Amino acid sequence: MNSLIIAALCFVGYFVAYYTYGKFLSKKIFKIDEALECPSCTLQDDKDYVPTKKEVLFGHHFTSIAGLGPIVGPAIAIIWGWVPAVVWVFLGSIFMGAVHDFGALMVSLRNQGRSVGDVASSLISHRVRTLFLLIIFFELWIVIAVFALIIGILFNMYPAAVIPVWGEIPIAILLGYMIYKRGHGHTMWGVVALITMYVTVVIGAFYPLNMPSIAGLNPIVVWVLVMLVYAYIASVLPVTTLLQPRDYINGHQLLVALALLSVGAVVAAPDFVAPAINPSPEGAPPILPFLFVVIACGAISGFHSLVSSGTSAKQCESERDCQFIGYGSMLTEAGLSTLVIIAVGAGIGLGLHTADGGLLTGTEAFTTHYASWSSAAGLGAKLKAFVEGSANLMASYGIPKNISLAVMGVFLVSFAATTLDSATRIQRYVVGELAQAYKMPVLAKPHAATFIAVGTAAVLCFNGGFGIAEVKKGALALWPLFGTVNQLMAAMALLVITVYLARRKAPSIVTAIPLVFMVVMTGWAMVYNLQDFMAKDNMMLFTIGLIVLLLEIWMIVETVMVMKKVISDPQPVEDCV
Repeated sequence: MNSLIIAALCFVGYFVAYYTYGKFLSKKIFKIDEALECPSCTLQDDKDYVPTKKEVLFGHHFTSIAGLGPIVGPAIAIIWGWVPAVVWVFLGSIFMGAVHDFGALMVSLRNQGRSVGDVASSLISHRVRTLFLLIIFFELWIVIAVFALIIGILFNMYPAAVIPVWGEIPIAILLGYMIYKRGHGHTMWGVVALITMYVTVVIGAFYPLNMPSIAGLNPIVVWVLVMLVYAYIASVLPVTTLLQPRDYINGHQLLVALALLSVGAVVAAPDFVAPAINPSPEGAPPILPFLFVVIACGAISGFHSLVSSGTSAKQCESERDCQFIGYGSMLTEAGLSTLVIIAVGAGIGLGLHTADGGLLTGTEAFTTHYASWSSAAGLGAKLKAFVEGSANLMASYGIPKNISLAVMGVFLVSFAATTLDSATRIQRYVVGELAQAYKMPVLAKPHAATFIAVGTAAVLCFNGGFGIAEVKKGALALWPLFGTVNQLMAAMALLVITVYLARRKAPSIVTAIPLVFMVVMTGWAMVYNLQDFMAKDNMMLFTIGLIVLLLEIWMIVETVMVMKKVISDPQPVEDCV
């Protein structure tokens, strides 16, 4: 099957879905009301609550929800075949992921910009709010620690990305200054910032920088320390100083990357060398339910609800922008995942360089890389498959290999850094909401909450020591749980949104069906993981996983009890502030 045909069908489908199902959700389900003032206006503080143009907020929202998720998930899941990967990304994003993201944004907008976890106290119960916020804290704890490590690994793998990624910070600060302090238009200055950033990409391609060992620490460990300090600073700065303008640049960088890969897909038009369906790869868990856990961000991800209700709802200028930001961003991310599937399932067949300098092509290139689950599941393997396949697509129309590798390296690190920034900021909000709920206002202050967010992640990274082996072991110790916890959290966010719609007497079937599907599939995956942890005598992962699963069951039981009352009450509840 030619990959160009698949790409064309998917992108037309996303376009049609946005203007049909997306509009249906806006008008008939959530009933967008442009007359309502958003929290960014009513609570404006020019730090977290800032009215923002939809084009700028789209860049921030999209780069925050994307990260490396839409890349690494499909790059692993294609081992089961390109057909299931494409089908789940396409249908999952339209009918589940985009609905989830859009719904979380709307619920938060109509509840003072509070996180979806905090809103659960008004919609369901105070106990559920605490349970949800604890689960969110647990996930973000892992995300901050692991992404600080991932960025260190990426800088070590792609030293050409160092100058562009760090050079983007002063460029973003200048962009924010010109827009918010000097009142200049964001379009022109955004283009100038993007061009300047790509100049630094070319510089980085010819002048890669390698981090040296400092005080006997491995370069990757040094990068982890640097990134944790950076995450702290970025979290406490006003959102318009760095986070928002940098994400605006990264949003444009994503569009450029999509364009480069799309042109490559058109020019090269490679056939898929990955199998259409491969239900039993060597050493892999069963395709059901793990396809729906491995491919998270490209179809549906609980982390997205934290971005929608954690940062984006505090910046949304008008409800009329919500379909574009919430629904449109998810479909754009699905478009990226579609291109990733093409890169690793078809582009890799144009040429895969081996460690001994050889060159493999066609099916041999794919099967060598995806010979077994263990060979495809490592971080380096995931990223190598994507970068090699993308470079091949870009080489089809003449972009030099060193430039294409630099472009994709900067793309990867920039999106990983965005995830780190957003996760740290959202964790600050979560700590603050918990502190306020339990009458500890001192811990709700920005610096105190951020110290807890970054400090706990540092403990996870360095609890075994400062050697590279200890840091990798510490940060990645809980990672096997992340996928199932993240997807179960998506189910919990859908739970809150479903209750919200039911209270308003709006049709809740659009979220109830995805809710049931995600509860069944991810609960199934969690039980499978628990059995695996027990068999391997990994009591830490077993205990934490069991606690999380029991908390989820508790939340569902309490919600069912509330839903019985909601359904029996004939009067709609418009707000739950």
